[in-house]
Amino acid sequence: MSQAYSITIGGSTPSPLVIRNPVMSAAGTFGYGVEYACLLDHSRVGAIVTKSTTARPRAGAPMPRWVETPSGVLNAVGLNNPGIGRVLREYAPKWDRLRAPVVLSVAGETVEEYVEVAERAEEAEGIAGLELNVSCPNVPEGSVWFGTDPELAANVTAAVRGVTSLPLIVKLTPNTASVPDVALAVEAAGADAVSLVNTITGLVIDIEMRRPALGNGTGGLSGAAIRPVAVRLVWEVAQVVSVPVIGLGGITRAEDALQFIMAGATAVQVGSAGFGRPDTILTVVDGLADWMGSHGVGSVEEIRGCALPGGTAVDESSN
Repeated sequence: MSQAYSITIGGSTPSPLVIRNPVMSAAGTFGYGVEYACLLDHSRVGAIVTKSTTARPRAGAPMPRWVETPSGVLNAVGLNNPGIGRVLREYAPKWDRLRAPVVLSVAGETVEEYVEVAERAEEAEGIAGLELNVSCPNVPEGSVWFGTDPELAANVTAAVRGVTSLPLIVKLTPNTASVPDVALAVEAAGADAVSLVNTITGLVIDIEMRRPALGNGTGGLSGAAIRPVAVRLVWEVAQVVSVPVIGLGGITRAEDALQFIMAGATAVQVGSAGFGRPDTILTVVDGLADWMGSHGVGSVEEIRGCALPGGTAVDESSN
């Protein structure tokens, strides 16, 4: 994709996040990027969002952690990760070789833990931005609880904003009464962008074992099944915030990404579709460029938000 497709996030920060195209990987679906170095040309990806990382290692949720559902996957991984210390020692030195901006996903049980990870990331090389995961539904403490309450979400955002100059994205949960209210709160607290949505809490019962199929009980639903919900929430949030909105949830092809962009998203993230086909993200990149070329669209901005109230929908008589 050409320069016309590039996106800037955090333009007021000392080092804005500039992505060459609007297609990013989603946290928790692309490891720390280096695991896919032999499978993909990372230079064709807009940005890589890492696995969510905490201050100390986490073992995660009990097995099993995954179960397939119609048009989706229910998971409860529980934020298992090696901790920020090991990430900075083992992965960060390799990120420059990926030729794509790396955004570190940050999670925690307390505001102080988010701050600790952000402070260490601020001093590290190879990190182009942060994404605060305040929306993971698979841990018994922290994370999702911050994301369900506007005040709590604002508190953790403001605390992290106070210790980092990196571009700051806040990832929102759909498991709350009003996603737009949370989006407004984190914007006011210093977020440079919001990404949405994370997974929707669900439950699958193993009828032979007569118990939940996941070791954690409940889990987060992702995949094509949640896409209409995700597009609707992006559409709602894009109408109330002024910072960029990054859309995700069930993107498997370019046409899905276009729905999010037309609903107001500046960029998109590809997630669980990559588990079956790691190259799905490149399929979306190529398909987006092909669609825009065939429709005479020169930049993402030409169609971003065209489906919002007052947008530039195509007249049926001319289509």
